[in-house]
Amino acid sequence: MTDSLAAVPRVRAGRPLATLLLVLTVFGPISMDFYLPALPSLTTELGAATSTAQLTVTACLIGLAAGQLIAGPLSDRFGRRAPALIGVTAYVLVSALCALTPTVEALIGARLVQGLAGGVGIVIAQAAGRDVYEGGRLIRFYGRLTVTGGFAAIVGPLLGGALTAVLDWRGLFLVLSVVGTVILGWVAFGLPETLAREARTAAGFAVVRRDVRLLLSDRRFVGAVVAQGFVYAALFAYLSGATFVLQGVYGLTPQGYALAFGLNSAGYMACGYLAGRLGERWGAGRTLGAGLAVSGAGAAGLLLAGLTHVPLAVVIVSLFLLAAGAAITSPPSTALALADYPQIAGTASSLLGAARFAFGGVAAPLVGVAGSLSILPLGLVTTFSIAAAAVVAALLLRPVAQTAPAGPLPLATEGASTCVE
Repeated sequence: MTDSLAAVPRVRAGRPLATLLLVLTVFGPISMDFYLPALPSLTTELGAATSTAQLTVTACLIGLAAGQLIAGPLSDRFGRRAPALIGVTAYVLVSALCALTPTVEALIGARLVQGLAGGVGIVIAQAAGRDVYEGGRLIRFYGRLTVTGGFAAIVGPLLGGALTAVLDWRGLFLVLSVVGTVILGWVAFGLPETLAREARTAAGFAVVRRDVRLLLSDRRFVGAVVAQGFVYAALFAYLSGATFVLQGVYGLTPQGYALAFGLNSAGYMACGYLAGRLGERWGAGRTLGAGLAVSGAGAAGLLLAGLTHVPLAVVIVSLFLLAAGAAITSPPSTALALADYPQIAGTASSLLGAARFAFGGVAAPLVGVAGSLSILPLGLVTTFSIAAAAVVAALLLRPVAQTAPAGPLPLATEGASTCVE
């Protein structure tokens, strides 16, 4: 099947297409935290319990994971353009619906659908990137996706907080609908079909099951997905527990916490960009190893902080290293997972994305098991997760002659790209 793809014309990737793909990977996740500054007022207006209102965040997270699982196989069957148009259109409509919901239960349901629609963008961006990039340029592109995701994590809450000065929570959802409308027009006129008809898979659940079995039988794919899942478990634990550690244990003000979080997010962006560059020289395997080493150092620092008192500077540096290392692992893991399967890149991308959210969703609540004044659970969860990622990478991603599928991308040793920016 791979041999037949060699004859398929490839869309050449210029900056406009690359920029659009970066936007597609952001608009869904940014919906998860854009309205958080208005969550207290939302809770009051709808007469909901705080825990119930927080389910609007959980529902979006579940939707983002499920949306990727659905959109991936569909994009392999029907191409990238049609699912992208459908997903963004649904996002526009359901974002407007969120603004009109009369009850918190209705909002939870709408947020689930909003997450489903947003997950389409993540899959299409990664799969279309695999369609048009090869070799070192593929890792470089995934590095840019990582940078863009880090930027969205910073800008989303800040922009939402600024807009709450003039808009209520309903107005924030209307803003998301307007933004989605702009993206829809951009997709309609700026996204070419990157997957030729000759390269598409057949229809039916049997084909999807066959493709999933093929992916899960490849130890390199499984290794990349599971290793990245454990890294994201550590990252979500950090996102869930950092505020309690820095404010509850070390007494930082909200402004001090925002500064520390911004520093870590900036490090995440910088290291994601660096990983994309290094991947072109080092190859995916070495870049992934470097990221795990950096994250491991950060996790070890947090474990030390949980076992004995350490200065605040040690904790902040440890959190920085944990986030930076996670950013370094993302581009090579994505490239390793998708490299050998251009014909089913959507399905491969969907499994990778779902694993990230699933592992992260399981790990996030664990950091609070000992209360809000203990760092030890965060240290234990992050250390275990990074150690597990390293073990999986060592066992499943080591080179073995003639066992990997005959894909067009020898990512352990750099291949040349046929696409230019």
